[in-house]
Amino acid sequence: MTPSRFRPRVTRRRFDRALLSLGAVALVGAVGVTTLAPTVSSASSHREAPLIAGDPRADNTDVYAFSSPDRPDTVTLIANWIPFEEPDGGPNFYSFADEDSARYNIKIDNTGDGRPDLTYTWKFRTRIRDAENQFLYNTGPVTSLNDRDLNVRQTYCLTVTDAHGRTRTLAKNVPVAPSNVGPASMPDYGALRDQAVRPVRGGITAFAGQAEDPFFADLRVFDLLYGGDLSERGSDTLAGYNVNTVALQIPKEKLALRHDAESNPVVGVWSTTDRRGAGVTEERAKKHDGWRQVSRLGNPLVNEVVVPLKYKDAFNTLSPYQDRTVQPVVDKVLDPILPKLIEQIYGIPAPETPRRDLFEIYLTGICRECGPIDADLNAHRLNEDANAKKIVPAEELRLNMAVPPAADPNRLGVLAGDLAGFPNGRRLTDDVLDISLQAVEGAAQTGELVPELAEGDRVDTNDVPFGDRFPYLALPFAGPGDAPGGGGPAAQSGHSADAMSLLQPVNAASAGLAGLGLALLGTGGFRLLRGRNKQD
Repeated sequence: MTPSRFRPRVTRRRFDRALLSLGAVALVGAVGVTTLAPTVSSASSHREAPLIAGDPRADNTDVYAFSSPDRPDTVTLIANWIPFEEPDGGPNFYSFADEDSARYNIKIDNTGDGRPDLTYTWKFRTRIRDAENQFLYNTGPVTSLNDRDLNVRQTYCLTVTDAHGRTRTLAKNVPVAPSNVGPASMPDYGALRDQAVRPVRGGITAFAGQAEDPFFADLRVFDLLYGGDLSERGSDTLAGYNVNTVALQIPKEKLALRHDAESNPVVGVWSTTDRRGAGVTEERAKKHDGWRQVSRLGNPLVNEVVVPLKYKDAFNTLSPYQDRTVQPVVDKVLDPILPKLIEQIYGIPAPETPRRDLFEIYLTGICRECGPIDADLNAHRLNEDANAKKIVPAEELRLNMAVPPAADPNRLGVLAGDLAGFPNGRRLTDDVLDISLQAVEGAAQTGELVPELAEGDRVDTNDVPFGDRFPYLALPFAGPGDAPGGGGPAAQSGHSADAMSLLQPVNAASAGLAGLGLALLGTGGFRLLRGRNKQD
């Protein structure tokens, strides 16, 4: 038996307070289960590597680069972060990370050496008007970005850095379009979004804020390719969700090598997130700025389905010029995993290796001198002033700015003869999952679609239409029952049907925790009150 002097003394008051504490923990747990459920119960190609999946505000989901359809002398660049933003995700809605912990970048390579010649960087700052007496994101209807009822607001500083490290500020204190709380809080969200579209130095137009997630696909492709018998297709996994977006519309001569878009029309594009202190000790972070790249994205689905699990986190830290030095990853471009899986499940013969066509699409750009694809499209070699000796294989989203916007875009892009589409840049309407499946089966080299996969995932368009002017993205969803931007019936609810079915057991667990919490709180509170009454 334990000696009495070592026995913990549990008084009645301590016991009652413990009941109160346990009750509060149970209630918080109930709320946490409900809040986390949509993210936990969903899988996304956005969450492409193990480490970045745990850091949503640094997780770059998609990159787009295309000649602007209504301003063909400009290029529109779009990069998105924070996958699966759930509408009604309050009271702490979605925001970019502040400048002391993260930087967001879009990078341009116009020489083909795999290094950025231009880096556009966003640094965000959060301001709260009343943090002491309010818990609300907004304290009344918000009708402008300067409205005092917008309690939590973000602004950004936009800079551009050239290949020599010289940085120029393009704009300061530019307002971010807020999260779409709902029609009562933001009765005209479209007007708020318009106010966040701003001209900046250099003839550039900029935007940052929330948007409907433009990526459309049935991501049950990861359930052994649509259930093993193509039975799991036709549901847009991203329907009803939002993302945080940065976008630029830039004159083509600003991006081109030697500012000559006619002679040097090809650029490579990718985006990155830098985190302060990631992978370094606190002491080193004090001595140095401690910035480390933690996310990277160029072509869609490369890290998801080309890079093996062992190298996914490392790939997110690399610059494109380093790609050719990681032989295990290069090997998986030349001898990819996915065609073997398709052959195993569906009996469709995998194309012969080495896959020089995929090497061309992902690492060099497409040109007759580059590989087996008989076309001159978007390789840096096509730039007249490029130094061929300095061009290296590098994974970038390459765009030939000389290709005019298509009058009638085809969702399959280059595979359907629409040279303005993916993999020549990427438009919002490009069906990149179907294109990638066909390309990995050799369609870019043969010029013919694989008939067995012609229907792809049966998700051919976004769940809501895109806009016809910059930034072209659809307004964000405000929640179940509301269309993007608020007001009227929703085209899609905030939860997909699959997500709702998965939520049922989670909601049951949440209800159980809530009931337990209330019971413990009630018992503990009653006992404390009774004890005080006896003392009185």
